[in-house]
Amino acid sequence: MGMAEPNANLISSDKVEGTSVFDVRGDKIGEIEHLMIDRVSGMVRYAIMTFGGFLGFGESEYPLPWKAFRYDTNLGGYVANVTEEQLRNAPEFNEDSWRDRDWETRLHKNYGSAPYWEDATTMRDPFPRY
Repeated sequence: MGMAEPNANLISSDKVEGTSVFDVRGDKIGEIEHLMIDRVSGMVRYAIMTFGGFLGFGESEYPLPWKAFRYDTNLGGYVANVTEEQLRNAPEFNEDSWRDRDWETRLHKNYGSAPYWEDATTMRDPFPRY
């Protein structure tokens, strides 16, 4: 059985992991570690990024709203409209954070993005009843 071949608009999640992330000046600031995908809608909600460290030691993981990224074909990576100050001021993250809507609200507010649950374009019923 063959693998599905992505086209220009589709990419396999394993190809996103490890992709470089740049700031708006084009400086590399980290990589995408993995994605957080909504089980029901199938929409990507967050990218977990790694920043800092040397040879993998001292790296920190930061969840950023997926809408904070755009792909830049010239750079061959994602550009995140995020500042060092926003990263420093982000609410502390742990594995239980995903169960806390207040934490998600603070995270989106910190990065200046509308929460996905308030965005009508991302709220679709995958099984509409006709």
